[in-house]
Amino acid sequence: MKKKNNRQRFTIFDALMYGFVALLAVACLYPFLNVMAYSFSGANAVLGNDVTFYPKDFTLAAYQNIFARPSIWNAMRTTVIITIAGTGLSLVLTIAASYALSYENLPGRKVFSGLILFTMYFSGGIIPTFLVVRNLGMYDTLASLIVPNSISVFNFVIMRTFFREIPRELYEAAQIDGATEMQVLFRIVLQLSLPIIATIGLFYAVGYWNGYFEALLYISDGDKYTLQLRLRSLLFSSELKTDTSNPEGIGTQVMTQSLKMAAIAVSTIPIILVYPWLQKYFVKGMTLGSVKG
Repeated sequence: MKKKNNRQRFTIFDALMYGFVALLAVACLYPFLNVMAYSFSGANAVLGNDVTFYPKDFTLAAYQNIFARPSIWNAMRTTVIITIAGTGLSLVLTIAASYALSYENLPGRKVFSGLILFTMYFSGGIIPTFLVVRNLGMYDTLASLIVPNSISVFNFVIMRTFFREIPRELYEAAQIDGATEMQVLFRIVLQLSLPIIATIGLFYAVGYWNGYFEALLYISDGDKYTLQLRLRSLLFSSELKTDTSNPEGIGTQVMTQSLKMAAIAVSTIPIILVYPWLQKYFVKGMTLGSVKG
C-alpha cells in the first residue's frame, strides 16, 4: 500500500513570494541595523562613511555621552510614567465602552456607537483641541498627554467585535448562577480576552511611548519633556556637539552623527523589547478581534 505524500509541491510562485518577503524584511531591517551600527562605531569609521549594517571600531562613547545627560533620564522617567498610566487608563475605558456596546439589547446602542465612530472620521482640529486642553487646566501637565488620547476608536471597534464573538450562553449561564454584570465581566469576559487585551495594550503603549506631537503642543516646561521631545531638542539644537575634550586623536572623539543615531536607538529599543513578551498574544488577538464579513 503506497503512502500518501502529504508534502505540498514547492512552486515557482512560492519561491517568488519567499523572495519578496525576504527583500521586504531586508528593507525593513537595514535602516535599523544601520542606525545601530553608526551608534556603536568609532569616529574614524563615521568620518570615512565606512559603516553599513555592522559597527566598525566598536565603542560605547556615544551612549555614555547620551546617558551622562540628566535631562535624558528625567525625560525617560516621564515617558515611562505616561506610558504606564496612559495604557492603563486607555484599556479601562476601551474595555468598558466595548463591553457595554457589545450588548445587542442595550438601549441607544446604535446612537452611542454612531457618535463614537463619527469621531474616527471627523475631529474638531488642532486649535479647538488645544483650547479645550488649556481651558480644562491641563496645559503643561502630564494629563494633557494622556486624557485627550485616552481612547482610540479603532481599538474600540476591534475589542467590541471580539466581545460580540463570545457566546452569549456563557453570560446567561453565569447570570443564572447569580453572577452580576461586573462578575461576568471580570470572571468570564476578561479571562477569555487576554489575547485582545494584550494586543490593544501594545497598541496603546507604543502610541504613548512614541507620542511627540501632543508633547510639542501642550508642554512648555523642559522638566516635563517626554523622551521623544527631549531627543528632538537634542537633534535640532546645539546640545549635541562633537566631543573634542581629548586632544590625543580623533579616534577617541564622539561624532555628532553617532550621537544622533544613539539618541534614536535609545528611544526605539525599550518599546521593541516589550514586543517579544506579548508576541504570543499579538497574532492571536489580531485574528480573533478582526472585523469579519
